[in-house]
Amino acid sequence: MAIRLINVGFNNIVVSQRIIAVVNPDSSPVKRLIEVAKERGSLVDATCGRRTRSVIITDSNHVILSALQAETISERFQKKRAKAEKKISQAFIRTNQYRLRKGSKTNG
Repeated sequence: MAIRLINVGFNNIVVSQRIIAVVNPDSSPVKRLIEVAKERGSLVDATCGRRTRSVIITDSNHVILSALQAETISERFQKKRAKAEKKISQAFIRTNQYRLRKGSKTNG
């Protein structure tokens, strides 16, 4: 499986397969999560000094602060996924066309 990267703002890149959730930073539980991650040393601030608009939680228990809204990151996820699925389907079609051509040459 190919590694897909997501830009989370200001040319900060995260591996999309490692992301578990993208949440709004305004709730109390998320604020506590940020504090715990800061104490633990697993907080990554990718805001470049801007206001935090979303919090990304990864499978390695890292918490990433982003200046992009959760909706924007979600859209980027969906675009990347659609693009990857399109590439896969095109490769599948080309493979099948090759097999059909190869099969018709040997049969005919």
